[in-house]
Amino acid sequence: MRTALTLSHGDRIVVDFAMRYGNPSTDAAIRRLKDQGCERIVFFPLYPQYSAPTTATANDHAFRTLMKMNWQPAIRTVPHYCDHPLYTEALAQSVERTYAALDDRPDVLVTSYHGLPVRYLKEGDPYHCLCAKTTRLLRERLGFAKEEVALTFQSRFGPEEWLQPYTVEEVARLAKAGKKHIAIMAPAFSADCVETLEEINEEIRESFEEAGGERFTYIPCLNDDAAHIAMMVAILENEMQGWV
Repeated sequence: MRTALTLSHGDRIVVDFAMRYGNPSTDAAIRRLKDQGCERIVFFPLYPQYSAPTTATANDHAFRTLMKMNWQPAIRTVPHYCDHPLYTEALAQSVERTYAALDDRPDVLVTSYHGLPVRYLKEGDPYHCLCAKTTRLLRERLGFAKEEVALTFQSRFGPEEWLQPYTVEEVARLAKAGKKHIAIMAPAFSADCVETLEEINEEIRESFEEAGGERFTYIPCLNDDAAHIAMMVAILENEMQGWV
C-alpha cells in the first residue's frame, strides 16, 4: 500500500502500521508519525466488519495515545468497509481464481468469521449483521445459489454461548449430508494468521474429513493481493479528502 500511495502522491503521505496486540504498538506508531511531522493521521483498523472488541478497541488505543499528548495531531478513523464494492470484488476474485484452478467445483463455499459471544449481539453490536451482509453480497456477486454458500463462526472459547453455527460443527454436518468437497474462506481476516492457517486448515479440516468429507479447499485471505491493495488505497483516498 505504501508503494501504491507513493506512486499517486509522492512523499506527501507517510504510511506506518501498528498491531492491536503486540508490537509495533499503536502508541509507538502514532508517536513515530508525529515525530516525522505528521499533523493529520488517518487511522485504518483492518477489520472489514465492525465490532466492539476489534474496530472499537483499536480506535480506543489510538485515542488513548492522543490523551497523553499536549499537542495532538488531527485524526480520522476509517469505518467498517464490509459492503465496499471493491472489498466484495476482491473476495469474489479470490474465490473465482481458486475455483478455476480446481478439477471439480466445490459443493459449498463456507465463509467462516471469527466468533463473538451472543451477548454482544444482544447489546447492539452489529458484527453478526455485517458478517451476514458480507456473505450475501459475495454470493450475489458470484451468482451462487443460496445453498452453495454457508455462513459460520470459528474461534469459540469459554463457557458462554457464541454466534452460531460453529464452523467446526457445520463442516462436519455438511460432510455427513453428502457434501464431499467444500471450499472455505475467512472474510473477517485481512491477512492469514494462526486462526486461518492452523485453525481452519488443521482443526476444521480434520473435522470435515473425519465426518466423511473428501476434498477441503482453503481460499487464502486477501493478504497483499492487488485487488485488496487497490481497495485500501481507494478507501484511504476517500477518507483523506480535504487533507491531501
